[in-house]
Amino acid sequence: MNNDRNPVVISYAASRVGRLEQTRFEHEVLAELVISAVRSAGLDKTDVGSAVFTGPSPATRQLGFSTFMLSRLGLRCHGQIAEVRNLGITGGLAFDQASADVRNGRVNVALALGIEYNSGADAATMMERALRVVGDVNFQSPFGLTPIAWYALDADRYLFETGATRRDLAAIAVKNRRHAMLNPLAQFRTPLTIDAVIEQQPVVEPLGRYDVPARSDGAVCLVITSEQVARQLGKPFIRVVGRGFAHDGRHQMGCTPHDMTDFPAAREATTQALEAAGISLEHVDVAELYAPCTITEALVNEAIGLVDKGRGAVAAADGETAIGGRIPVCTSGGCLSRGHPPGLTALYGIAELFDQLLGRADGRQVVNARLGLHLCELGNYNAALAHVMVAGS
Repeated sequence: MNNDRNPVVISYAASRVGRLEQTRFEHEVLAELVISAVRSAGLDKTDVGSAVFTGPSPATRQLGFSTFMLSRLGLRCHGQIAEVRNLGITGGLAFDQASADVRNGRVNVALALGIEYNSGADAATMMERALRVVGDVNFQSPFGLTPIAWYALDADRYLFETGATRRDLAAIAVKNRRHAMLNPLAQFRTPLTIDAVIEQQPVVEPLGRYDVPARSDGAVCLVITSEQVARQLGKPFIRVVGRGFAHDGRHQMGCTPHDMTDFPAAREATTQALEAAGISLEHVDVAELYAPCTITEALVNEAIGLVDKGRGAVAAADGETAIGGRIPVCTSGGCLSRGHPPGLTALYGIAELFDQLLGRADGRQVVNARLGLHLCELGNYNAALAHVMVAGS
């Protein structure tokens, strides 16, 4: 493959995660970000060949949102216009699909973008959808197991098997909040202590309010070009050097016994991506992981080998996974503090690596960060998509 066709990220624009203004239409918010991202890249709207959107949230009234959006922007794509959605892996799929169009020579410029007004959907609708996603709607869903309940079962098992404590898990939330306090895009930027995490009433035992993500809105647009275009524009960029995907064959909840404290799909996807990049995990300088709960970050850290088995939570308490530590994880603040609009979370994660690898992360900058790992999941890590990225030169 001609290296000139390598897909690279050359710019992005994003809203702060949180609650978007209900008085503004979704297309107005996203349009401003698209215009900003394309201009920042030094491009014109006529250069955009593909636009891959994350599928709209349940609150979105406008169907056919992608073509409606492009019509408002005056874009005429010749590669593809698409809306993709598959639980937490949604943003990663949008990025993957846009990158593939560039790599395969269909287009020179592609967008991976989306907007989610989750706060616009009523709680009953969100809960009903959550119940229907975890297991068999005819068998498990009627018993009321939500995604957070499933993660809580993971946490109970993990604490029992490893001897880790609630305070160890709480250290992950505190670490991520410290990172978020330095991120202008983060939803939560006030200090958080371990005692505050522990003292919160449980959402689903043993996970409390600060162990799980809040409902979040967001909007983001990444501009992806070929490496040749980026060099012609004279723009700094981050390059995808490895990609991996794996599905362990399960739904989130099923009838096949398995280790609740292991994520084999995450491990396999990461291994694939590292092998494609021709590097080992020890070369990774910063990792941005899709981890909606404290227990999820602990388990995925262990599954992919960033920390030893049983140390996923303790590593945060010891500072290993904090900025300045051995391997900084979720420098954006992650799902817990940067915020978690699920379909967009992966795109926000890639945006964080863009800032880190190009030395633009200001107060949360990882010193000499050159190689980044991004990982997103489908549901309780039954499937995972990994990308290894490096700063262009």
